[in-house]
Amino acid sequence: MDNFQNVLRFFTNQKSTIGYSVMALMTVGGERVFSVVSFQCPCNHEQNFAYGLTFLLGPAAVLLVLGLLFTARLWRLYTGCCLNPMKLCPHGNCLGHLRVFMSIFCGACVAPVMWLSVALLNGTFYECAVSGLDENVVVNLFCKNKTAACREELARVPCERSKLSSDERMELLLMFRAQSQILGWCVIITAVVGGLLGTCYKNCRSKVSFLQLTFWKRYMEQEKERFDTLAVEYATKLADRNLQSFFENKEPAPFPFPNHRAWEEISAYYTFTQSEQCYSTLQRYVEQTDRDFPETKPVLNVEYDGREMH
Repeated sequence: MDNFQNVLRFFTNQKSTIGYSVMALMTVGGERVFSVVSFQCPCNHEQNFAYGLTFLLGPAAVLLVLGLLFTARLWRLYTGCCLNPMKLCPHGNCLGHLRVFMSIFCGACVAPVMWLSVALLNGTFYECAVSGLDENVVVNLFCKNKTAACREELARVPCERSKLSSDERMELLLMFRAQSQILGWCVIITAVVGGLLGTCYKNCRSKVSFLQLTFWKRYMEQEKERFDTLAVEYATKLADRNLQSFFENKEPAPFPFPNHRAWEEISAYYTFTQSEQCYSTLQRYVEQTDRDFPETKPVLNVEYDGREMH
């Protein structure tokens, strides 16, 4: 049993690394599927660039949008901001809000950067895109010291329909692939260096020590897990209470429930301050000395723009 607990603890502590590894494997697999199954370079000057660039950047844009869409931190930050714009700059701290958004955006960029890196290292999409460029600078670069047919046949190089000799075509393909892989490594190096510098800056500017920061992260994980569990339990109890009242046609039993102000306060994004020993907005709220504890039964009916909640 102890060995099982140790293994479970190891996977729990390394869940970020495991998650990124799974994401990398899925990215490699997805890129191979796109390259082999659906990608067919048109091999003409009019469409090569747009077609290749779409397959190179399109999935990256989709992954970025999905990364933002499924980030709970983003919706915690922006939910209700259209009705209350002050949520964007609580207490005038717009810079703090911007830092949080940049952190969320950088986290969502992990999957797109992985896609771009894998796609460029493979080179298939880049070969098609760059072969469709009609710019004289690009064409002269590729067709330098080549035959006169190189300029006309450049767009057909990614396909086997090119009229160039096999040696000349292979030389151009190797040139395309080398450029693509260089760009791929540039993306990887830039992302790694940027992540390192960002982490160093964040830790250097930290208001707490390393061990307290570690404890803060552990606390936030446990609070989220316990909140999800208790939210399900209380939602079940409330549903049972309401259904029992409906079917038995009697007054509902009193049910303690946080008011709207409480939900607003614990939903705000938390920034650590040394003036108080709190690790979340929830802890800050429950330790308030002026909390409102209503003696009467709380009202649970909430109106949303005149529409009913089902």
